[in-house]
Amino acid sequence: MIDSDRKRRWGLVLAGGDGVRLRPLTRFISRDERPKKFCPLYNGATLLEQARGRAQRAIFPNQILYSLNRQHENFYLHSLADCPAQRIVQPRNRGTAPAILSGLRLIADRDKDATIAVLPSDHYFSNDARFVESLETAFDLATRYPEFVIVMGAAPDRPETGYGWIQPGTAIAAAPGTSLVQGFEEKPCQLLAQSFWEQGYLWNTFIMVGKIRPFLEMIGLAVPGLLEMFRKWRWRQAPAEEIRIADGLYDSMPSLDFSRRILTENPGRLMVQRLEDVYWNDLGDCDRAVAALSDLHNPPDWIGPWRAAAQRAACA
Repeated sequence: MIDSDRKRRWGLVLAGGDGVRLRPLTRFISRDERPKKFCPLYNGATLLEQARGRAQRAIFPNQILYSLNRQHENFYLHSLADCPAQRIVQPRNRGTAPAILSGLRLIADRDKDATIAVLPSDHYFSNDARFVESLETAFDLATRYPEFVIVMGAAPDRPETGYGWIQPGTAIAAAPGTSLVQGFEEKPCQLLAQSFWEQGYLWNTFIMVGKIRPFLEMIGLAVPGLLEMFRKWRWRQAPAEEIRIADGLYDSMPSLDFSRRILTENPGRLMVQRLEDVYWNDLGDCDRAVAALSDLHNPPDWIGPWRAAAQRAACA
């Protein structure tokens, strides 16, 4: 890899969600109300710390930004105390679209031709090394096909209704395992999920890599008002201080999900790269998290007590 290409890489780690669906489990483990990304679910580190470690294997550490929520300050400071200038703090959670757009704006001001990886902070990957290899491939694809955003798709093992599904289209001959996106469906009903599973659709991992321009173009086409709001935003940052988004910008902003509002409206601007040899799980609810982490070679210590408590509750 050419060093100049690596210098144009940026990462945006999304860590501003509330993690409400997994709260019974994270409360059981940590004895407080922290969202799942700040919880050490496995391997002794929080999900955010693990996401940071994966990102730093492909991106210079000082070019990774973290999208956060002011209400979680007591939790995120523990993991990100050493990088205040890389923290983008939202006044409240307004969904993934505003979080991503604020990161795009900041990175564009620093390098208008940057290639950005959008990385969720609270997912599980069975093989970090293979994931990083896939991330390297995605960066390469984004450089070769700058008009597209590359979305990583995971091979499904069930007709899950809680995930987004990607319909692969024409294969890219020069990029094995990569296709144009023909369709995108966010959280379908059971009947559709079964059909997608049988037809070879892929799960949307919400890992995206691309140049800033196609990201902004997709947002502008799908939600032009949101793009205009952030174009007027003037951010200021003192040296060695975090970037705090003003309350006023978010006061009138609706909650917008990037997958539902942006990706589903722009399939023609997407490529899907199949995530090979890696089991992925979004740890989105207690059942999914327990099922995924129970299969580890050394399952977390909380698995047994959690199952015992769940059984007692069921019998009560």
